[in-house]
Amino acid sequence: MTRHLRKVGTNSGNDGCPTLYEVPGTDRYVVQGDRVTDPGELTQLDNLTEDEGAVTVPRELLANFGPKEPVHVPQLIGFEEFGGMFAKVKHSAWRLETRRRYASDEETETYAQFAAGEPVTWDLNDEWCTNRRERSALGIKFERVRILDEPPTPGQLYLLDNARRNVAVGEDIRTLPRAQAEELRLPAEDFWIFDSRVVALLRFDDEDQMTGVELITNPVEVLRYAQVREAAWHHAAPYDQPRR
Repeated sequence: MTRHLRKVGTNSGNDGCPTLYEVPGTDRYVVQGDRVTDPGELTQLDNLTEDEGAVTVPRELLANFGPKEPVHVPQLIGFEEFGGMFAKVKHSAWRLETRRRYASDEETETYAQFAAGEPVTWDLNDEWCTNRRERSALGIKFERVRILDEPPTPGQLYLLDNARRNVAVGEDIRTLPRAQAEELRLPAEDFWIFDSRVVALLRFDDEDQMTGVELITNPVEVLRYAQVREAAWHHAAPYDQPRR
């Protein structure tokens, strides 16, 4: 079905082009402008597919005729795309873990060993460990701060044991008591920060199952999460350091 577009703005100084159109009844816009054809410029566009194109428009067009009211529209990605972000990270990936349990952990053989009071056998040559070890060898930093209750929950104790595996493949794991995290006003959110420029906010349901990933790229919001990282990392202690 052909969409009926409504013209909302034109760069009159350029024979009516570029132009901004609104798709009535939706929150979508169509931008008409000069097509980007330079191969060097196209290679700099993130994840541009063969079915997509790019156009250039002057700032004034968007500033004068674009939507003015702030509307938060979550940018959701699938688990496969989220996993691929670790292969694209260039210098750092940092995570805050705040939950008392992760249902997916309890579905693993290693958790069954842990729950039975047996020594946990970590496979340091599986795909995840191999990838993390290779990326760490390239100088990429993988760091986490895990919030711990006092006393730690079973799920948190499992992750403390799991930290042996994380560190063995190049990650730096630190912990922070929940009471101190609350004093610092850290958010009760799980998230990754990739290369200090994009945040992957992890969503969970009431059963502690991970349900989705929201990307945050707004520089103001990313800065807020980076400030959380700085505070948490400064006050956290190595995972194997005795807690007072």
